[in-house]
Amino acid sequence: MHVLFVCNGNVCRSVIAERVTRAVAVEYGLTGLTAESAGTRALVGFPVEPLAAQTIAGLGADPDGFRARKLKPEMIDRADLVLTMTEQIRDQIAEMGFGVGARTFTLLEAHRIAKVTGAGAIATLHAARNDLSLVGRENISDPIGLSEAAYCEVGDRIAEALVPLLVALAPGEHTRPGQDQPGLVVGPDAPAAPLASFLAAQRIR
Repeated sequence: MHVLFVCNGNVCRSVIAERVTRAVAVEYGLTGLTAESAGTRALVGFPVEPLAAQTIAGLGADPDGFRARKLKPEMIDRADLVLTMTEQIRDQIAEMGFGVGARTFTLLEAHRIAKVTGAGAIATLHAARNDLSLVGRENISDPIGLSEAAYCEVGDRIAEALVPLLVALAPGEHTRPGQDQPGLVVGPDAPAAPLASFLAAQRIR
């Protein structure tokens, strides 16, 4: 499963999500799980914003070697799942091609639907979308210009929504090294994902 994360500048939120996804893939041995990120108004060529890089490292992921990229149609075409940081970006992307809307969600929207339905497939998320529409905003705010604590809060919010969603949807064996039990299936009473606990314990305060 290839996941595309999209925000505005592609130096904070979407990068955090991309690098956490890569850490999840390693932690759970999900060799079929890959990720990239882009921005609708990307600061092309810029590295990760320093406080975002610090947040990524604090979450147990690797911020190095990144350069911001502008969102392009071919990125959307190759993505199995597109997760945006805001509803506005989601709606913008959904109009960029036939069938794109069926695999494009805000991160918080996808997490909420999966939690309620126990969905294990992207198609199931989409099928339940209309029945589980929410009146209100499911956006993750841009922390640019804010404090270190604000970046930590955004990082935690992304990780808490993203980790269980990925483990539920990603192909492959949902097991951690040295463990035989299956990993998290997102559901109403699902326990916290092991990696989510790890990330929370490691985060920068």
